Amino acid sequence: MARRRTTPPQFAICIRTGDPDLLTPRMVYRVLPDTAAERARFIRVIDNEGEDYLYPADYFMLVDLPAAVERALSRAS
Repeated sequence: MARRRTTPPQFAICIRTGDPDLLTPRMVYRVLPDTAAERARFIRVIDNEGEDYLYPADYFMLVDLPAAVERALSRAS
């Protein structure tokens, strides 16, 4: 049986927003992989409403977090 490779969770900090109801500056968001969005300079995140949505990539800075923090954030989302 083949094992499914899982990608580690990725997170980003919002540094600006066009809609403060959906994104909060300085808040950490879960990033979902989306190569088509990346090519168009967008990023797919789980926003404040709990929905995955595309936002301009320049609204965020990707961050590397310690594994324990990533696990805790993944469980909380």
